[in-house]
Amino acid sequence: MSDTLTADVIGRRVEVNGEHATVRFAGVVPPVAGPWFGVEWDNPERGKHDGSHEGTVYFKCRHPTGGSFIRPNKVNFGTDFLTAIKNRYVLEDGPEEDRKEQIVTIGNKPVETIGFDSIMKQQSQLSKLQEVSLRNCAVSCAGEKGGVAEACPNIRKVDLSKNLLSSWDEVIHIADQLRHLEVLNVSENKLKFPSGSVLTGTLSALKVLVLNQTGITWAEVLRCVAGCPGLEELYLESNNIFISERPTDVLQTVKLLDLSSNQLIDENQLYLIAHLPRLEQLILSDTGISSLHFPDAGIGCKTSMFPSLKYLVVNDNQISQWSFFNELEKLPSLRALSCLRNPLTKEDKEAETARLLIIASIGRLKTLNKCEILPEERRRAELDYRKAFGNEWKQAGGHKDPEKNRLSEEFLTAHPRYQFLCLKYGAPEDWELKTQQPLMLKNQLLTLKIKYPHQLDQKVLEKQLPGSMTIQKVKGLLSRLLKVPVSDLLLSYESPKKPGREIELENDLKSLQFYSVENGDCLLVRW
Repeated sequence: MSDTLTADVIGRRVEVNGEHATVRFAGVVPPVAGPWFGVEWDNPERGKHDGSHEGTVYFKCRHPTGGSFIRPNKVNFGTDFLTAIKNRYVLEDGPEEDRKEQIVTIGNKPVETIGFDSIMKQQSQLSKLQEVSLRNCAVSCAGEKGGVAEACPNIRKVDLSKNLLSSWDEVIHIADQLRHLEVLNVSENKLKFPSGSVLTGTLSALKVLVLNQTGITWAEVLRCVAGCPGLEELYLESNNIFISERPTDVLQTVKLLDLSSNQLIDENQLYLIAHLPRLEQLILSDTGISSLHFPDAGIGCKTSMFPSLKYLVVNDNQISQWSFFNELEKLPSLRALSCLRNPLTKEDKEAETARLLIIASIGRLKTLNKCEILPEERRRAELDYRKAFGNEWKQAGGHKDPEKNRLSEEFLTAHPRYQFLCLKYGAPEDWELKTQQPLMLKNQLLTLKIKYPHQLDQKVLEKQLPGSMTIQKVKGLLSRLLKVPVSDLLLSYESPKKPGREIELENDLKSLQFYSVENGDCLLVRW
């Protein structure tokens, strides 16, 4: 095997029987004759060794079983971009179409052509393409210079995920020919990224760039996106990224940034991206984050960080302190939050209580965990919060007369919105505080009377029901008791605290607590 060939293949991405690998060695492995490639598998369980054979180290692997020796004829180096497109998108003509003759004039001479219609049809098909998906098609290079631009001038969206691309330069060779390209996905390619500067304006039309599982570093991210002056969405999931520097001349147009499953990220690193002027969506799922602080903003004030952030996703993390949500109240533009599967918000018996506390803690929130917060739910959450911590407020120096309030700093830090809630709804009354059980709302058993306004002969019942019981389950219970179909039942309730007012229980999926049903209230059942 020649030295030139050896140099050409080292670092190349290859496919062997459906598995992807990187060539780390090319040459002879005595005592067996003939050429070999030493490859490091993407899946280390596929290999047999670490690049050594009979005591000689031929190449190195990150995993002790990540390497194998493969004969060159077993290795697929992939195909070029244009060939892959033709293989997937060009409709093949039948044999009769291929043999069809046509007379065309070239210069002054008539020329007989075979398959001319077929070629024209292929070109027409390719030129109309706007969205291309070549996922797992073994694409390794751009191909002939200018070929892509000529054949596919109108492509706007390309999925090149899980292919055999080995460098960012090769990605640029493809994308540079697509002057209308707006969306590019090169996830799951083991790419070598440039160490020097990248020519700006290379991907001038690009709006969405997906680099999940590419092994890219933060410094490499900043160099690559320098060529994307209009970038709006950047996806960097699962890259072990550590945010090492503040973006200055790049990422200034980005509206969405996905940093999911980058376990090295912490709140100190987030300060480095906190002043991106147009960032509206930040996805931090599965990063292990547990705390967040905005030291520039005091109690009741807004932070200057993340000025445009509207939607924050922190699912699958380690959030275990309520202070996390108090800090989110400082974000001036936050309207939507997703925080599923955290220690404080796990889907167990306290899930509804946690939802209400979060709503009460963040005043401008409109959506929580992809569910809209209706005015009725916000009112209930804030009233419950006001009652739940009323005794603590009173003990900390709270008073009905605002001028006599002498609240401790400790209370204000733990409940920064409490004073506002007192102004909005009035300070909690003593009778409200006596029966309140903070943070145990969901487990509370309610003693309720059950009346039947249209069936006066029916005996009034008294039942104990959990506040967490949904209207649907209440109807199911009553259906069994009354021998009446669930679909025929209409429920409402009245409270001695609100004489003369009847409130309908119209949403079967909501709980009794959602409608603020309390101990001693009366359920009204009609059919």
